[in-house]
Amino acid sequence: MRFDLVDLKLFTHIAEAQSLTGGAQRSHLSLAAASTRIKNLEEHVGVKLLSRSSQGAKVTGAGETLVGHARRVLRQLEQLSGDLQEYAAGVKGHVRVFANTTAMSEFLPAVLRTYLVNHPDVTVDMHERLSPDIGRAVQDRIVDIGIVAGNVRTEGLEVMPYRNDRLVLSTALSHPLAERSSVNFVEALDYDFIGLPEESAIHNFLKRAAADLQRVLRWRLQVSNFETACRMIEANVGVGVLPEITARRHANTMALRIVQLNDEWAERKLQICVADLGALPLFARKLVDLLVEDGLGRRD
Repeated sequence: MRFDLVDLKLFTHIAEAQSLTGGAQRSHLSLAAASTRIKNLEEHVGVKLLSRSSQGAKVTGAGETLVGHARRVLRQLEQLSGDLQEYAAGVKGHVRVFANTTAMSEFLPAVLRTYLVNHPDVTVDMHERLSPDIGRAVQDRIVDIGIVAGNVRTEGLEVMPYRNDRLVLSTALSHPLAERSSVNFVEALDYDFIGLPEESAIHNFLKRAAADLQRVLRWRLQVSNFETACRMIEANVGVGVLPEITARRHANTMALRIVQLNDEWAERKLQICVADLGALPLFARKLVDLLVEDGLGRRD
């Protein structure tokens, strides 16, 4: 039984997008061409791989098996290309990374700057996600490298320590909570919040933390980045929960008070996780090595 690599890539894209249209777009195929390819693939294997409905395309049990094997085959081919690029000019590599908010905004930029300077023929596709979603994406081999925080299920993954991530409450100097050395998150929920957009990982993390307390966050303002958030906090428009490294950096130039959060989830250890380090292409393994090196001696 022979398989077409285009079909394998198309099917994994459909599974990830949960949509025939979305998979076709990611594969740079017309919807009609993608539909024909999937139909022919199903006839070739003799079993239904997709269940189509008005809500999208759902992968069947047999389809899940095919997706798992397809991802391994495609990753092995990418590893082959990566290992050979040391000897063949013009071969490009592609590394996919999911990370939490703190890693994305504070730690990864410097690491990636060094990595990309030393690997000009490699591109890095990096996205911000919640830690549980990152763990699942690594397990499903949707991404090569994940950086997760907190108690995330990592069974079956190779995990390496990275950095410490502490979340704190930031307020204006005149805010009622500014004189406190520490507070419980539930106390802060009595006040208006400044936060990042809904699609950011930290927004959804805090939303879940409030829901666990059977409370709802009062978003006074949502802004695009931490610097703008700190300026709004400084103006006493609201309070915010920020990575401590971010809050302290902006407190050097703004009138901000940093208040420790007593909640257990505020103190988190970042971890690097991969599905199979040995199976990664050489250029991806070098990024992992650089991340591990960056974390050494910086876990305060």
